Amino acid sequence: MYRSVIARQARVGAGSSLRLFSTSQIVRKSPVETAKDAAKKVDRTISDAAVKGIEKGEQAAQTIKESIPNTSGEAKGKASELTGEAKGKASELTGEAKGKAQEIKSEVKSKV
Repeated sequence: MYRSVIARQARVGAGSSLRLFSTSQIVRKSPVETAKDAAKKVDRTISDAAVKGIEKGEQAAQTIKESIPNTSGEAKGKASELTGEAKGKASELTGEAKGKAQEIKSEVKSKV
């Protein structure tokens, strides 16, 4: 109703052209609002990166806790286990070296 009255008044005052006016604000952001939005985006990005860093630190701490034995008995057991593995690997490599030496020795004899 008010719109039609305003339209008629605008038409009468301006001749034959129809002009409507609006009371709504222009939908644009002020420089201050634009700066606030940019600051919020930067803050959010930094916060997300910090949270990811904290989570990675927690995961690393948990991994370290799991790999370190809790008692001296566990530490001794782990050390003896690793010693046994090292001795086994050393004897395996020694056997391979002796086998290779024997193979080369037989090749040299066959050529002479």
